[in-house]
Amino acid sequence: MAEVDAMDQDAFVRTFGSIYEHSPWVAEAAFAQRPFRTAAALQEAMAAAVRAAPAGRQLALIRAHPDLAGRAALAGEVTADSAKEQASAGLDRLTEEEHARFHALNDAYRAKFGFPFIMAVKRAGKAQILAGFEARLPNDVATETVTALAQIDRIAAFRLAELIKG
Repeated sequence: MAEVDAMDQDAFVRTFGSIYEHSPWVAEAAFAQRPFRTAAALQEAMAAAVRAAPAGRQLALIRAHPDLAGRAALAGEVTADSAKEQASAGLDRLTEEEHARFHALNDAYRAKFGFPFIMAVKRAGKAQILAGFEARLPNDVATETVTALAQIDRIAAFRLAELIKG
């Protein structure tokens, strides 16, 4: 962590700016919290930056994520991290029926909430993800916003752990 603490802001944002999908502002905000004694302290500073952000910025962060097994993923238009995470859950190897199910659930979720279904899919399988859709679709917007932000923090924790160990 000494190397991280020694970084200037540009290097810090270059290194950690992609932890939160298309949202380098999170790393920019966390930078001011240095020094970080542990990776967990860095993760907490980033999560705190998200929690402190105005609702509109939080919504933009949620909307920066792609649909799971969605059109962007199929076209290879997602970040390398998202592609790797979705592949680890088998979402790059769906049957035609599974793909149709994901497409229908993505559309229903987005129509109801106005943002994509967010789930940290690392260490999850297709069945768990589909069950997550089914369980969360009845929720209200406020509940899903909180849930999406918690899942985004979980995704960020996985990404940060991989980046720091690598």
